[in-house]
Amino acid sequence: MQSFTHDTYISPFTWRYASNEMRTVFSEVHKRKLLRSVWIALAKAQKQAGLVSGEQVTELIAHKDDIDIERASAIEAEIRHDLMAEIKTYAEQCPKAGSIIHLGATSMDVLDNMDALRLKEALSLVIDKTSTLLSLFVEKMESYADMPCMAFTHIQPAEPTTVGYRFAQTAQDLKEDLEQLIQTKDSVRGKGMKGAVGTSASYTELLKDRNISPMEMENLVMQALGIKAFTAATQVYPRKQDFRVGTALSSLACTLYKFFIDFRLLQSPPIGEWSEPFGAKQVGSSAMPFKRNPINSEKIDSLCRYVSAQTDVLWQNAASTLLERTLDDSANRRVVLPDMFLAIDEILLTAQKVVKGMQIHTSGIERNLGSYGIFAASERLLMELGRKGANRQEMHEVIRSYSLKAWAEVQEGKPNTLAEMLSEDSQIRSFLSKDEILATLDATQYTGDSAERTRLVIKEVEEILNRG
Repeated sequence: MQSFTHDTYISPFTWRYASNEMRTVFSEVHKRKLLRSVWIALAKAQKQAGLVSGEQVTELIAHKDDIDIERASAIEAEIRHDLMAEIKTYAEQCPKAGSIIHLGATSMDVLDNMDALRLKEALSLVIDKTSTLLSLFVEKMESYADMPCMAFTHIQPAEPTTVGYRFAQTAQDLKEDLEQLIQTKDSVRGKGMKGAVGTSASYTELLKDRNISPMEMENLVMQALGIKAFTAATQVYPRKQDFRVGTALSSLACTLYKFFIDFRLLQSPPIGEWSEPFGAKQVGSSAMPFKRNPINSEKIDSLCRYVSAQTDVLWQNAASTLLERTLDDSANRRVVLPDMFLAIDEILLTAQKVVKGMQIHTSGIERNLGSYGIFAASERLLMELGRKGANRQEMHEVIRSYSLKAWAEVQEGKPNTLAEMLSEDSQIRSFLSKDEILATLDATQYTGDSAERTRLVIKEVEEILNRG
């Protein structure tokens, strides 16, 4: 039997990334167990047609978990067909039932139904982990819905928002991703039992005078497997299904890429508002002992790019399936589908760890609000002056001139004196008292309805989480 060690190439997904449960879904042992479940379901349906005996079905069931990859690999080395090698291995274990395994079927009748089962299992794991991550976002939104912080546009200080509202943007997208994942999982179908080009010709011949039609037999098989079949298929199920699955995973990756590239910006010391959890013995850099790099966020973004890039392969597979079947999707599907799910699994696990253990630095938030928030609050002052009857254009010019002077001071590392200058200006003081001016320039109160909207997002997210 083949063994894999670090003396040869093995995928990082084999040992470094992803959970054991996701690795198990895409393991060879699990794949072969699923293949055997399809053969058993087919044999049970054919038993009702009088083609297979109860004793043969019982024997197949008795050996369904006796996976022998070493024996199958030896057979495959001789016959150069992996599915036939598994059939022969299973047949050797079932002397009474060996002759009826795969009766009337073509390879993709079994492989594509197996893939559909596996896709549903993998999507279930992704849905569970996405739900857990969303729950963590709810906790953050609840904790920080009212905490003001600077918002940035064009990576420049803009107006205040709240920390909770920043989480709400991602939570809203994650909610939609979760809904898409659930819908995608529910829509996954198998090929069914349709034979070489999807016409069920072999089954039609096999079932002559058996009082059961190929469609009825197919329905029995799919009911036993717990999935539906496509109404029409060629030798394979429509590869658009793989593309839909890949698109759902890519959309999730897009949402998380955006959040964690923002996280990286916010962890940068010049902003310094958020940081990843950092272990007591964790090393940030081999050269610079002081470094605390956002390695988890960087890993997430790296894997998100990888997931997104694989979607194009699935598009090509769907678009390039010539006529009833070509085999040029087979090799890449062995890699692309497992890798996408394993990458997403690692992304979600890491995201949960970062969001759960992240630090929100109040001092950094207050520093940025103190330096830049007042510029945004000057708009609030302009609105208040307009309410008091001041000439909007004249006041705009007054505030603008002071703002430019204060901005130049901040750029040189000096304290922001805008509030002092505005509160002492005689034109402004003719409409507002000094205390009123300073109160109006309090940027922490200039967050609009962001907290209210954050709580609305919490409610929307909890609705879908409670459904599950």
